[in-house]
Amino acid sequence: MAKPLRFRHSRRGWSPAQVRDQLYRDLDANLGADQGDPWYRPPSGYEGVRFEMDNGDIALFAYSDSEAFWLGNTETPSALWRTDKFAFDEVPYQLSRWAQRELLAQLYDESPWLEPYPHVSWFFLPVFLSKDGRESSREFFSTHAAGFPDAEPESALELYESILGTGALDQYRYTMAGKLGTSPVLDRTRMASAMAEFNTAKLLLDNGYDIEPEAPVSTGHSIDYRAEGEQSVTLVEVTRPAPIHRRQASHPVAAVRDTAETKVNGQLDDHAGGVTLFVDCSGFRDDDWATVRDERPDVRHRPAVVYRMRPDGYVEGYTKGAVPLDIQTITLRN
Repeated sequence: MAKPLRFRHSRRGWSPAQVRDQLYRDLDANLGADQGDPWYRPPSGYEGVRFEMDNGDIALFAYSDSEAFWLGNTETPSALWRTDKFAFDEVPYQLSRWAQRELLAQLYDESPWLEPYPHVSWFFLPVFLSKDGRESSREFFSTHAAGFPDAEPESALELYESILGTGALDQYRYTMAGKLGTSPVLDRTRMASAMAEFNTAKLLLDNGYDIEPEAPVSTGHSIDYRAEGEQSVTLVEVTRPAPIHRRQASHPVAAVRDTAETKVNGQLDDHAGGVTLFVDCSGFRDDDWATVRDERPDVRHRPAVVYRMRPDGYVEGYTKGAVPLDIQTITLRN
């Protein structure tokens, strides 16, 4: 399975003839390809080329007489196999800006419904245009409302547009976007679990906490978030029970307990209560959530926050134990 899009950096000069002979002919022989000009002018000092393959793949190549950069969701020509890979923010800014402008235009051309959501489009661009995951990742938003039941895709997109519009997760883009996955298979359970971390991020950000995803801890593990407030620092781990119609548990309370227990018996049992567990039930339908909300089942770990978020941002839930976070935006059920 291919990973999110990254640049390849060639540390030698290139000529138009070499681009044609070593890149275009390779692509054309294997996939069928056209070589043309990019849609936007490349940065000063570079020549730009755009490759479009018969199967819908695309690739960009910016080159000079001293180096070159390749970016594409297709097979890599053999002349570039031994080159190093870099994230969008690890190459020269003007080059990255040009390439992302090209890719966003491609994304909007293929999926115009994403254009009203520029932060979602930009943040998930390495996945939305990845080699293997471009169709499944977009379908998860357009058809399945990013895991929200009984919701329109537009409302879910508006929610994540507001979260990503804060910029709080920008520096963790590859880590967080990559959680959505680049599999060609649409795995709604895994993808919804990834979005639970964005839901929890919203709760923490809305309540004034600075967050660091994948915070390292002394056990050698990483915890989903390090949340820093004015006077305290708290580690936060997130889990998300699958709706009962997509899991073996036949009762929503059992689904919550089983999922939390799996997390507790894994990562959290080494931390002796030093982590706050957030159980995101946003995938539950109204009646299933009402059952959990009214019974308030224990989740075998304290402190814990059990909540359900809707696309309009409304959140309700309950807590177990002394939660060291001041979460005012949850409507608590006692």
